[in-house]
Amino acid sequence: MFDDDYLKIKIPEFNIHNTLFVARPGLPFILAGTALVILFWCLDIDWARNVFLVLLAFTVWFFRDPARVTPPGEFALAPADGRIIRIDRKAVCPSSGKKAVKVSVFMNAFSVHVNRIPLDGTVESQEYRPGSLVNASFDKASDKNERNVLVIRDASGRAFEMVQIAGLIARRIVSWVEPGDEVRRGQRFGMIRFGSRVDLYIPPEAVLMVALGQSVSAGWSPVWAWPDRP
Repeated sequence: MFDDDYLKIKIPEFNIHNTLFVARPGLPFILAGTALVILFWCLDIDWARNVFLVLLAFTVWFFRDPARVTPPGEFALAPADGRIIRIDRKAVCPSSGKKAVKVSVFMNAFSVHVNRIPLDGTVESQEYRPGSLVNASFDKASDKNERNVLVIRDASGRAFEMVQIAGLIARRIVSWVEPGDEVRRGQRFGMIRFGSRVDLYIPPEAVLMVALGQSVSAGWSPVWAWPDRP
């Protein structure tokens, strides 16, 4: 399903309950930066050591993966940290073609970039779609950029779609789930290396719990609820 450059990584249970303070996809970058800092420290090249020390600090900050307690309730949670940049009530699901409400969460360079599952359910399908790398804050990024489309169906049979979208400098979408997986509300399911947006496509009857411009946190902030749920 994924090509060699954007191979979906299927990693065991420790990705769901990460015990590190950083996301594992960031470890190669952090280790490489650490090696360069040590190298220039040994060579006594202060300016280079300081430059790479700053870059290392930013990389650790970028790939941070804080533990979060999932709030009780049956409302759906935000899939990503960031800001709600778009609410489109006349959208169409990219996989099923059904009418939907699209909620776009934009992650900036200071956001936590680990993505989380909004609701308990089963991954019905997952499809990687190649594309360009335009600024993820642009609306056309939904259709033009490289993206990973997931369809999740809950126990009541209702489905929603979630799209990880690569941004201007993003170079890899990472997913830790695959079709058939049972997923849990608040569970880590992937991230976008150096990028930058997640779109939710939810049924029109869903009750929205967010507003345009609002800041949300993955696995914590409520986004929508089904009309027959508390």
